[in-house]
Amino acid sequence: MSMNLVTLLYLIASICFIQALKGLSHPTTSRRGNLFGMLGMGLAVITTIGLVFKLAALSTAEGTSAGIGYIVVGLLVGGT
Repeated sequence: MSMNLVTLLYLIASICFIQALKGLSHPTTSRRGNLFGMLGMGLAVITTIGLVFKLAALSTAEGTSAGIGYIVVGLLVGGT
């Protein structure tokens, strides 16, 4: 995963978040806004996990488990 691809995926995720805010501003488009928000967050999480594995391959194996652990904790805290 190149850094250009990571940047592009984060850009797409941010566009999804902007569309989510736009969609959530009106009751008739709230379902679509919610869908954009979920897609953006899913894309951002998957990109971050891929980035953690790429950076861990460049350094030590300990960084992978710690990085994934932090991501899992963040998902658990954010999901409640």
